[in-house]
Amino acid sequence: MPGQRKRKERRRREADASRDRQASGRWERRFSTVDEGELRAYLRELARSGARAEDIRIDMACGRLVNPTGYTVSVLVPAP
Repeated sequence: MPGQRKRKERRRREADASRDRQASGRWERRFSTVDEGELRAYLRELARSGARAEDIRIDMACGRLVNPTGYTVSVLVPAP
């Protein structure tokens, strides 16, 4: 398939750059909620403020019948 090697190389370079950026920084917890609507509103607010999608991590704690599903948003903070 034409161009497949180029695509693989580009993905590998992007993955290496992402891994290096994450290794030099730390994840800082910014927001936690059990309401999916609040989560979406906060993510829209982050996008408006200029945060890059690859610098945002969403952790989901799966709920059961007794406990609701919880969401935690963390942002990658680069090292000084």
